[in-house]
Amino acid sequence: MESSLLWYLKEFVRGEWLTKFFTVKTAPLITPPYFRGFPTLTHQECTHCLACMMICPAPNAIEVLKTEGVWNPVIYPGHCVRCGFCVEACPEDVLAAGVLLETQKAEHTSFSATFHLTINPNTCKRCGNCATVCPVNKEIDPYLGGTGTPSSDEVIMRIINGEMRVIHNEKCTGCKTCEKGCPNHAIKVARVVQGVQEVNGV
Repeated sequence: MESSLLWYLKEFVRGEWLTKFFTVKTAPLITPPYFRGFPTLTHQECTHCLACMMICPAPNAIEVLKTEGVWNPVIYPGHCVRCGFCVEACPEDVLAAGVLLETQKAEHTSFSATFHLTINPNTCKRCGNCATVCPVNKEIDPYLGGTGTPSSDEVIMRIINGEMRVIHNEKCTGCKTCEKGCPNHAIKVARVVQGVQEVNGV
């Protein structure tokens, strides 16, 4: 046992080993070009379209807040997974992450998002609350908020023959106001995202 300890001590105090130990240098850290860090602001004007929030797959990772009269997205690093979807989805180039924004511009790629509404007939109690709180519905039919009953078939959803039905799914902006306003959680808003590439500027 003692001889083993002496052997180790002799090895550790060798001049060659001590020199390497105290003069060791690691290779410099170089960020790879494909690295996506946490999104940062580019100082472009945010229009509060909320596309970044709607496409984000990580709960509570991004929020669009108004400070001193100016809208800007706020990234929460503790929740952000650095996927870069918010950078690609923003139509105003408000966010950047690594070379992602430059690559997107060079390759003429973007995200196209649509929203699909689903109503569960077993839990829906036909109260009409989803149709009443929907901001698009209220814009199309200003009397909807006061009467609770839409007078136009141009709204996104309405009660027809005693059932809540989705009429114009393509008008949904994905704000999920209807989903949050439903007391029975009977309506769900699904985001359908598709990557697209412009060809000859189209």
